[in-house]
Amino acid sequence: MNADLSFGPATGIGSMPGGDAREAAKTVTGTFEDFPHLPELPARGPGADMIGRTAGMLVELYARVEPSGWRIGDRPGRDTKRARSWLGEDLDAIEEFTQGYEGPLKVQAVGPWTLAAALELKNGEAALSDAGACRDLAASLTEGIRLHLAELQRRIPGAHLVLQLDEPSLTAVLRGRVKTASGYRTHRAVDRQLVEATLREVLGVHSDGPTVVHSCAPDVPFALLRRAGAAAVSFDFSLLTERDDDTIGEAVEAGTRLFAGVVPGTDGPLSDPAGSVMGVRTLWRRLGLQPGLLAEAVTLTPSCGLAGASPDYARRALAHCVRAARSLADNPE
Repeated sequence: MNADLSFGPATGIGSMPGGDAREAAKTVTGTFEDFPHLPELPARGPGADMIGRTAGMLVELYARVEPSGWRIGDRPGRDTKRARSWLGEDLDAIEEFTQGYEGPLKVQAVGPWTLAAALELKNGEAALSDAGACRDLAASLTEGIRLHLAELQRRIPGAHLVLQLDEPSLTAVLRGRVKTASGYRTHRAVDRQLVEATLREVLGVHSDGPTVVHSCAPDVPFALLRRAGAAAVSFDFSLLTERDDDTIGEAVEAGTRLFAGVVPGTDGPLSDPAGSVMGVRTLWRRLGLQPGLLAEAVTLTPSCGLAGASPDYARRALAHCVRAARSLADNPE
């Protein structure tokens, strides 16, 4: 697929405030005419949250809500049913507002390692503590995403689907920083090659379309994600340091697209669009990259999901991403 057709100049991360699926779909499709995404509305409660929503997609694995979080169980209960029902509502809404749409459409699911760090086994420990459980989870997730993508494609036949895996816990998994159930210890760091191979397996489910891995944590492992097959990496631009320059430069030169989170995810003043992308232009100059490549290599987003923002700010933040992307394309220097 031609890179220019794979992605648009700006999009959202995933989550939106409020609980009205139609309102969220209307906002997202109205703002991002070139690159809408399927909104997530965690304010509705357990099952609409990031982990519960993806747990509802799993095949032959089920999860329920316990006081400590989501726990893998033997059969689908009301929490699974609720998660699937809300996802169905979101799919109905996006289908309604994308009639006749042709172009990229992004859909998000939690990646295998953040899921393994968040889902508990029956003993209360994270699935991350058990290599076999991690394997089963990744296989179930892969099949669940495959079915989810097929359903979306059936509903919106003109869409070029873009799969985003949300991996905010990835760096913690790689560095052995995920706490055990007691909170006194941490789980051992997972071998980087295993992390990479598992991500490659899950990303491979969308082999005929582009994939993105998103993390708004510091120290995003750009090189590992590139090797795992991600066509793009989504990150909070404000967390970059000059230490990241080399890996970012290598990623861009290898054709990896950057989803730069330049607009704050929570309420606050918004600078002018040109000001929002000043840091991106500065990075480009520092890396010695061609200014003309900027619009081809960068998609602008909020720094993270907008679940914690007010509805009014969320609408303005998304519109600001579009205007900032226009500024970047018009004045790359």
